Amino acid sequence: MTRIDGILSEARTSSETGMMNRLRSGIGEAHKRMCLADAWFRLRLGDDGGERGAATAEYAVVLVAATGFAGLLAVVLKSDSVKTLLTGIVKKALNV
Repeated sequence: MTRIDGILSEARTSSETGMMNRLRSGIGEAHKRMCLADAWFRLRLGDDGGERGAATAEYAVVLVAATGFAGLLAVVLKSDSVKTLLTGIVKKALNV
């Protein structure tokens, strides 16, 4: 390879590198502008970003947990040992 070929190859490589850097910078800038535009439209339209259904889902999870706990409590309260204990407490309270 001659000296001129090396210089041309180096220039082409640095030119391509510069072009790729400018392209990456442009893509980053476009992404930033799209995010800002999205935020602006959401603000103007009153969109909460999909958070509206989150509260409903949280309530559903709490209701399922509460139902499970109530079922477990019913099973425990129906057991013979707990029945005996509660009956003893009530009898003691009524005798006073």
